[in-house]
Amino acid sequence: MATPPKNKLFFGSFVHSKTLAELEYLHSTAIAVDATGKIVAVEPGHATAAAAAEALLPKLGWAAGDVDTVATKSDSHFFFPGFIDTHLHASQYPNVGIFGNSTLLDWLNTYTFPLEASLADPAKARKVYTRVIRKTLAHGTTTAAYYATVDVSSTNLLADLCLAAGQRALVGRVCMDQLSPAYYRDESPAAALASTLASIAHIESIDPSASLVRPVLTPRFAPSCSAPLLKGLGALAADRPDLPIQTHISENKNEIALVKELFPPSSTGAPDDSYSSVYDAFGLLTERTILAHGVHLSEVEAELIAKRGAKVSHCPCSNSAITSGAARVRWLIEKGVTCGLGTDMSGGYSPSVLEAARHAALVSRHVAMGGDDKAKLTVEEVLYLATRGGADVVGLGGRVGAFEVGMEWDAQLVGLGTVDAEGGAVEEEDGNVDVFGWETWEERIAKWVYNGDDRNTRKVWVKGRLVHERKG
Repeated sequence: MATPPKNKLFFGSFVHSKTLAELEYLHSTAIAVDATGKIVAVEPGHATAAAAAEALLPKLGWAAGDVDTVATKSDSHFFFPGFIDTHLHASQYPNVGIFGNSTLLDWLNTYTFPLEASLADPAKARKVYTRVIRKTLAHGTTTAAYYATVDVSSTNLLADLCLAAGQRALVGRVCMDQLSPAYYRDESPAAALASTLASIAHIESIDPSASLVRPVLTPRFAPSCSAPLLKGLGALAADRPDLPIQTHISENKNEIALVKELFPPSSTGAPDDSYSSVYDAFGLLTERTILAHGVHLSEVEAELIAKRGAKVSHCPCSNSAITSGAARVRWLIEKGVTCGLGTDMSGGYSPSVLEAARHAALVSRHVAMGGDDKAKLTVEEVLYLATRGGADVVGLGGRVGAFEVGMEWDAQLVGLGTVDAEGGAVEEEDGNVDVFGWETWEERIAKWVYNGDDRNTRKVWVKGRLVHERKG
C-alpha cells in the first residue's frame, strides 16, 4: 500500500547514526519532508507537534491544510532510518529456514537451484516476490539488493513489483553458465549478456530516473561463471559506469579452493590465485561492487578490495546457519573496507535486518573469543551498518540512511512495549521489548536491537510515501 506524495511533518523522537560509533538522539523535534520525499528541515526544541507546525510551516511556505502530520504517541516510540539489506535472494524466500546439514555447494544443488528454476512460472514468481517484498517492508527494510533468477521475465517481474510496492531496490538477473544444473543456467556467455541487457532495458524503462529501482550486474559467483562470461560482464561494467555489481566472495573454504582450481593465474592474468584477484582481473572489482560474505579474506585481498573501493555485505545469520565461518568485520573496517548488513535469505533464515544486526554483534563476540577482543561490535556500530553503512554499500550514501536536510525520508516508526504499574503491557502488539520507564534511551535502543522484531515496526516510509502500516 502506498499513499500519494504530500508534504509531511514528523514530530517526536528521532534516532539515527551520526558516526560509526555514535547514535544521535533528537527529542521534541520536527522533521519536514516535502512532496518529493526530501527532508527540508530538522528542528529540535518544540513542545508539541502543533507548536512545531506553527513555527515551521510559515518558514517553508506550507499551508497547514496541505500537510500531513505524524507524531509519536508515547515516549517509547521513535523514528529510525529504514534498514538497508545489502544482500538477499528474493527467489529463495520460500526456503528460509531450510538449509539442512549440507555445505554451501550441496545446499545450492539440493534446495536452491530447483526453487529458483521453478520461478520461470510467472504465477509462482508473483506469489513469492510479492510475499518477500511485503515481508521485508514489514521488518523496516526500505532498500533491498535483490538477486532474482536466470529468467529474464521473472527478474523483470520482481522489479515491477518493487516499484509498485514502493520499495527501493537493486534488482539483478543472475548470470551463471557453468557448474549448475543443465536445466538452470545460461546457454552461453553471449546468451547471458543478451539476457542481462534485456533485463537492464526493462528496469530502466519502468524507472528511467532510478528513483526507486535500479538494475545491478549479477554474476552469481565466480565458480558458476566461465571466464568469457566474467570478461563480458567486466566489459559491460566498464561501458556502464552507472551500474552497480553484486556477487559473492570467500563464503567458505571449499568454494575458495574451487575458485583456485577453476581460475589459475595463468588463465586470468592475475598476480595470484585469490578470489579477489579473479574478480579484479575481469574488471568486476570496482567502487560499485557489492561482495557478499568475505568470511575468509586474506590480508592481501582486504587491501585490494579497499584499494578498489569495493564494499562487503556481512551476512552473519547465513554464515552461522550454513557453517561458513565468522567474518572479521572490525578487521575489514580497519582495513578501509566499507561494510553493510545482508539477510542473505535463504542461507539466512530471517527477513529482518534487525536480526542481522543482533547476529553481527554476536558473531563479532565469537571472533573476539578467538583472541581478538577489539573485534566486538557495539549496538551503535551494528545499527550504523544497517543504515548508513548499507547506504554506502549500495551506492546511496548521502541520500538515505539518516535524518539530515537534503536526504530522502526512508524511515520507520518503531514502537516499544510500555509496562504499566501492574506489570501488564500497555500495548500488547508492541512485541517482545518491555520498557519499564526508567531505562535510558541508550538502554531502550539496546533492548530493541536484542529483543525487537516486526511487531515493533509500526509504519514504514520510502521517499516520503507510506508503504507499510502494522494493523492492530
